[in-house]
Amino acid sequence: MEDNKKNRYTDDELLIGRNPVAEALSSGRPLIKVMIAKGGVTGSAVEIAAKAKKAGVPVQEVDRKKLDYMTSGAAHQGIAALCAVRDYSSVEDILKLADSRGEAPFIIILDEIEDPHNLGAIIRSAECAGAHGVIIKKRRSAGLTYTAYKASAGALEYLPVARVTNIADTIDQLKERNIWVYGADMNGEDYLRTDFGGAVALVIGNEGKGISRLVREKCDVIVSLPLKGRINSLNASVAAGILMYKVAEKR
Repeated sequence: MEDNKKNRYTDDELLIGRNPVAEALSSGRPLIKVMIAKGGVTGSAVEIAAKAKKAGVPVQEVDRKKLDYMTSGAAHQGIAALCAVRDYSSVEDILKLADSRGEAPFIIILDEIEDPHNLGAIIRSAECAGAHGVIIKKRRSAGLTYTAYKASAGALEYLPVARVTNIADTIDQLKERNIWVYGADMNGEDYLRTDFGGAVALVIGNEGKGISRLVREKCDVIVSLPLKGRINSLNASVAAGILMYKVAEKR
């Protein structure tokens, strides 16, 4: 639709209205989140919100004007849902893939990456570099939308992506499996001098804020990319790609 050029979602990504969202939840269709207009959790919306929470789908209250914008003025009835192009895997699925290949786990953890283009680009690089999977956060993160799928250039067909509630808790679980966790952030040790041997989880932070304080504290090692120019940061997907291939070099 021509009008949809003004917003960031395509017809393939967005379900509009109470019945389509309710049917998607009943059928088990993978959803990234359900959005309900503020003050609109009444009537059938109460049941929809309950179904979403039971299915582990985040429910977000948003301004009605935002829903109007996102749906290009369609009759959304106060509810819309953002769809995933494929099912999410589990962290255990990622570890089983590494085991099936007879390799030490190599996992990418994304701490609130919000741009679906960055998410797709990171998934593409991860698959090419031999990673076993990507872990993202349920809330305040880009999901497996059509935009992310397109940016992955097909890598999403081969690389499992797990979605978790708490990144810090997930890091603790990985460390119990003897996986070393490396966070990419400023004021860390030079990545060129870092030994990335063995089982590795690489943490990439938010495009603007970087890694959250708690996640940073959970990392075993903080690594940095030396910058020679006047700009003080790299795009998240570019930094991730450089570090992933440094890990691959050690494998």
